[in-house]
Amino acid sequence: MKKSFFTSESVSRGHPDKVADQISDKVLDAFLEQDPHSRVAIETLVTKGVCVLAGEVSSNAHVDYEALVQSTLSDIGYTSKESGFDFTTSGIVVSINKQSPDIARGILSKTKKVQGAGDQGIMFGFAIDESFEFMPLPHVIATKIMHDLEKERKCKGAHFLLPDAKTQVTVEYDENKKPKRIDTIVLSCQHSEKFAEKSMRDFLKDFLHSSVPFNLLDSRTKYFINPTGRFVIGGPLADTGVTGRKQIVDTYGGMAHHGGGAFSGKDPTKVDRSGAYLARYIAKNIVAAKLATVCEVQLAYAIGISHPVSLNIDTFKTNIVDETQLVLHVQEIFDLSCHGIISTLDLLRPIYFKTSWGGHFGRKDPDFTWEKLDKVSLLKNKFL
Repeated sequence: MKKSFFTSESVSRGHPDKVADQISDKVLDAFLEQDPHSRVAIETLVTKGVCVLAGEVSSNAHVDYEALVQSTLSDIGYTSKESGFDFTTSGIVVSINKQSPDIARGILSKTKKVQGAGDQGIMFGFAIDESFEFMPLPHVIATKIMHDLEKERKCKGAHFLLPDAKTQVTVEYDENKKPKRIDTIVLSCQHSEKFAEKSMRDFLKDFLHSSVPFNLLDSRTKYFINPTGRFVIGGPLADTGVTGRKQIVDTYGGMAHHGGGAFSGKDPTKVDRSGAYLARYIAKNIVAAKLATVCEVQLAYAIGISHPVSLNIDTFKTNIVDETQLVLHVQEIFDLSCHGIISTLDLLRPIYFKTSWGGHFGRKDPDFTWEKLDKVSLLKNKFL
């Protein structure tokens, strides 16, 4: 009997790269709240004692960058030297310019319906039927662990837990490629120096047993908890964080392809972000319609051009309908134009801070419009 293993990871709100993503999307939301047609591309870098904002913006809005950075860091929990970053004493450097007119030419048009893409690029969307969320199970579990740990730290008063953390979950699959059990869990969590390491490990193992689906754990499940034996120095003090470096955490845990373009800090005219949302929307509806059990959608756009230059759908031989016909019907049912993406998914809203930690896909939230399943009946009617 052939078996296989697949591993995905997730990180906490306090991981330096995720700190950078949250700040970038916080700034983006601030612009969209005042001016929905803002053009924003913000990159953030956080390191020892310094936060740097850089990028390009064209907007009628006025944003207090320093206040947004400080409020975000405070909410995450970086409020002391012990945590690895103190927002009250750290420096904030801002270097933000106007968007290049050469890029703006590709987006702006006399008619919004022929709006062009803000850049060239390729993007992927993915769905699989092995979880309720239509997401890879290792990714779902790893993400849940980080969400639950955040609640433990913030809501339940486990003050010895500090903001930085990451986890890795390995799931064993059977010969039919169905999830069977959790083989390994790795959890590294920053903690106060005052809390004994053994007590910390005992606490975290109990926490995992309450967070992870019990039916997937067994006597052979392996645990590696703070495997170096100490995780006191963390956050930007230990590791520089930059926007867009946790793209696999943001998407499908490594089980699907990734186009390479990051999401955070970009307004929806940037197809790196909006095109990836559309691709997920298409893939999820195809799997939910039971036309395939796995589906990966690739889109490609050219700067200044409204419609994609290519659309590819791969069902990994799990399809019950012809893939060529599936591509044709997807083009009929979904508006793949840049204007169509923004309109269909209602993307000119300040919704992006919520996406900046905990994954962009597989979440129950009405603002995550790319997760809706409103095209299932249309797809079924084309084939069944």
